[in-house]
Amino acid sequence: MTIRIETTSFDAHEPYAMAQWWATALGWEVTDGGPADDEVSIAPTSDSPERGIMPELLFCRVPEGKTVKNRIHLDLRPDDQAAEVARFEALGATRVDVGQEGNPDVTWVVLADPEGNEFCILRTRPPS
Repeated sequence: MTIRIETTSFDAHEPYAMAQWWATALGWEVTDGGPADDEVSIAPTSDSPERGIMPELLFCRVPEGKTVKNRIHLDLRPDDQAAEVARFEALGATRVDVGQEGNPDVTWVVLADPEGNEFCILRTRPPS
């Protein structure tokens, strides 16, 4: 059996706003949906070699707010962790403590998007 992860979905109060925020943050583009739609998708830009390989992100309108830590989240591996954390914070992400603060073995930074969805900026991988 062959199966592929097509989409990672996020609940959102404002799906279009969240899709735009994540598209800007990742350098992707909105691929389906608009400001009035209940579902909005983003994917790598049409000229990216990752288009069709990376799962799309889908933002789905829900009435309730976020109340607990995400059970699943994105881990992003940048070339420069400190620079990416600063860039995400400049876009409106905030630092979040989900139990990792003060642990010297933790090498990632936990951030939350404007609706509170946690994600991690991983340490920069050393050259191989």
